[in-house]
Amino acid sequence: MVVGVLKEIKAAEYRVSMTPTGVEVLRDNGHEVLVETGAGIGSGFSNAAYVQAGARIVKTPDEIYEYAGMVLHVKEPQPSEYPLIRPGQILFTYFHFAASESLTRALIETRAVAIAYETITGLDGSLPLLTPMSEIAGRMAAQQAAKYLECGQGGRGILLGGVPGVQPATVLILGGGVVGSQAALMACGLGAQVYLLDTDLDKLRHLAEVMPKNCTPLMSSPALIRDLIQQADAVIGAVLRHGAKAPKLVTRELLRTMRPGAVLVDVAIDQGGCCETSRPTTHSAPIFIEEGIVHYCVSNMPGAVPLTATAALTQATLPYAVSIANQGWQQSARDNAGITDGINMALGQVTCRAVAEAFNFEYTPVDELLAPVGPTGV
Repeated sequence: MVVGVLKEIKAAEYRVSMTPTGVEVLRDNGHEVLVETGAGIGSGFSNAAYVQAGARIVKTPDEIYEYAGMVLHVKEPQPSEYPLIRPGQILFTYFHFAASESLTRALIETRAVAIAYETITGLDGSLPLLTPMSEIAGRMAAQQAAKYLECGQGGRGILLGGVPGVQPATVLILGGGVVGSQAALMACGLGAQVYLLDTDLDKLRHLAEVMPKNCTPLMSSPALIRDLIQQADAVIGAVLRHGAKAPKLVTRELLRTMRPGAVLVDVAIDQGGCCETSRPTTHSAPIFIEEGIVHYCVSNMPGAVPLTATAALTQATLPYAVSIANQGWQQSARDNAGITDGINMALGQVTCRAVAEAFNFEYTPVDELLAPVGPTGV
């Protein structure tokens, strides 16, 4: 199969979907790899490094879409790319369809096969391709909360960890998954008083055993959120519903009860955000202030640390990319239920129930599209 690696064009996105090491593995499996010129520069990889690994450098994304059977991205295709996508072409990237009806409709029209990193599952029910970016985003969330609490950034002017004799900041984290637990570890390490909320009692028991003493895991409820949000200097939204829109846990009314200059870091923004007032921002303009609260809602947080993020991403995605390239999307999905979960749409059909429900689209079980077929040319 011809595999294409695109240069990211989303604002302030410096990651690349495949390292030269990954290219070499694909080549060793008999695949041709096309890399758009300059694709790896932001992550520290030159064109020469890709050529040395066996890739062929092409000048434009048009060439990638014209010749590649599988196109690798980090973030979702942008509108300028929609006309280039071919029916039956495999797109392997983060999509987060439930957050964007326009993207969903556009990809349905292309009749491409959209395999989403964020919904591929492991044998234990984990999300192995989302986890490394969630780890990075969680750690960054605590850092950004600390930064934007400074007066010069519009915040309350409080040091996250305080100093001896002075009370530290209070951080409320909504969601005890990968993002939430990593954010809690970072905030605790900086000395904050952390409240970590979740609705899974078994998870809370585990968190109570492994988290530092300045982290208090609690069973989430609307009443508890109403209480703690008034005390919080920073709120980190870390809730996740597999493939679906994030629930709106923080309403505008709740936001008005927060301390002026408090910070909201909505990591769930790529799934629509868990705060009613959240809207996507970029690394070049990361914040806005609404109801007196500093909102940080960057939808591609790990893009700011591409040397770390690209290495972590390729380690996670490479085995799946090799499997899909080796066998085609249908056989690979038949052999690996986790890849089946990653197929959000195929050949004009929405095959992810959560995406279909988000926009009241017709849902087609992916199994209906996996009937044995002859060799795939794409």
